[in-house]
Amino acid sequence: MTDGKIGDRVQCLGVALRLGEEPEEKVILPGKPWEWWMPHGPVPLKHRPGHPGSPIAPPFPDVAIASGRRMVPYLKAVKKASGGKTFTVFLKDPRIGAAAADLIWVPRHDRLRADNVLVTDTGPHPLTEEALAAAVAERPAEWESLPGPRLGFLIGNPVAGARDEDAALNRFLAQIDHARSAVGSIIVTQSRRTPETVMTALRARLSGFPHWIWSPEDQNPYRALLGFCDMLAVTGDSHNMVSEALSTGKPVFPLVPHHLNPKLAGFLKRLEETGLTRPFDGPLEPYDYQPVDATQTIAEAILRGLAARDQKPG
Repeated sequence: MTDGKIGDRVQCLGVALRLGEEPEEKVILPGKPWEWWMPHGPVPLKHRPGHPGSPIAPPFPDVAIASGRRMVPYLKAVKKASGGKTFTVFLKDPRIGAAAADLIWVPRHDRLRADNVLVTDTGPHPLTEEALAAAVAERPAEWESLPGPRLGFLIGNPVAGARDEDAALNRFLAQIDHARSAVGSIIVTQSRRTPETVMTALRARLSGFPHWIWSPEDQNPYRALLGFCDMLAVTGDSHNMVSEALSTGKPVFPLVPHHLNPKLAGFLKRLEETGLTRPFDGPLEPYDYQPVDATQTIAEAILRGLAARDQKPG
């Protein structure tokens, strides 16, 4: 259950699919004034489990997974209406404490801690080796002619939050120049948050250098890029993209933007200190580490929770 935000959706679907079942997705928009009170407020009257057409009407699932503050009351409503039979899971801090769900996952930079709170550095995602291999098989034909080593560039918004966007953009372009001097070619995909000014400047900077940039008019080859490229560079403003890159086992080099919030800065620092990533401004060379898969860790915790619940008398 989510309100449709892509980051929340992919995390919930990733965990659900890792349980080995085909999930039923619920995108729920509570509307005003109800959303003003969430996560504390009640579920709207028309959305309550006993109301005809409610998105959380019975039959109730064995496991309900939710993310996003608007979904907290819905998850609690499902738990109550199912008589406690539905095992509830919330991804990220629900902002009302550990009683929000049977199991809560948070990234380490969030403060919530309790016996039912699972903490990991990286986040859940829908990627598997099989999914990446299938995407690589459908990769753009132009990639074959690009010389190695190929650097996959996952761009979010490298100028987000900067007071001086020109300075932030110049820093990003200097990072691009460093990559040009170290690799044979660059393959780029962007996110919905990437400003067109960034992409325009990037196209100009890569002119004359072997590269390929995704056009939003075509299907995004994001998964193919993760599986095909020799190394990966990720703008550090996206916890999700860094997490997905680290699930591949490929060398990952985060680009630290001109402005970065302290939580993400701490996240990137821990990854570098543990040897999972290497600094982008250093040598862009291969290195080894064990792929990180928080999705499997969360799925296993859910299965343990279900088993413990089923062993309780009554």
